[in-house]
Amino acid sequence: MPISPQDALIIVDMQNDFLPGGALGIAGADRLIPTLNALLDQPFGASIATQDWHPAGHCSFTPQGGPWPTHCVQDTQGAELAALLRTDTLCAILRKGMAQAVDSYSAFTDNNGQNPTGLAGLLRERGIKRVIVCGLALDVCVADTALAAQKLGFESVVLADASASAQEDPTQVANRLRAGGVSVLTITAL
Repeated sequence: MPISPQDALIIVDMQNDFLPGGALGIAGADRLIPTLNALLDQPFGASIATQDWHPAGHCSFTPQGGPWPTHCVQDTQGAELAALLRTDTLCAILRKGMAQAVDSYSAFTDNNGQNPTGLAGLLRERGIKRVIVCGLALDVCVADTALAAQKLGFESVVLADASASAQEDPTQVANRLRAGGVSVLTITAL
């Protein structure tokens, strides 16, 4: 599957709080960074990174009754992109999850599906037909971003070996993605 200018790379939430030792650290997530940096050398028509960018006291945090520990609070070190992740070839860094009362797993819209981020428009302006999604966490924001892209009419691919799962078994996630029309591949397929 050769990469072309009609492809976009979306690197989801490679942030300090999701790396080992972070507030919501995912085992092995730091080992993805060299792979992601190598992907950024490919001739994508757009390369985008996302960041969870939550206000203090966000609805997703356990003290507020949410499912996750406090993480990726705006303007904190935990919310910053991993220091070793290359950002020089990114055309955009998209922040999500900024509304106090609703989370945003997908890079395209909030969890209520009511507030688009503008990502779909940016991709269409650049003539993107296919999105390649990877990063953190496979079972949450990567999966939701890939499924949303598919629903919006983009061909959607998740790179399983350039992603890590927070809780759900990666095989189960792959089955869920395939059921939603998303291709699940490895980097060697590129």
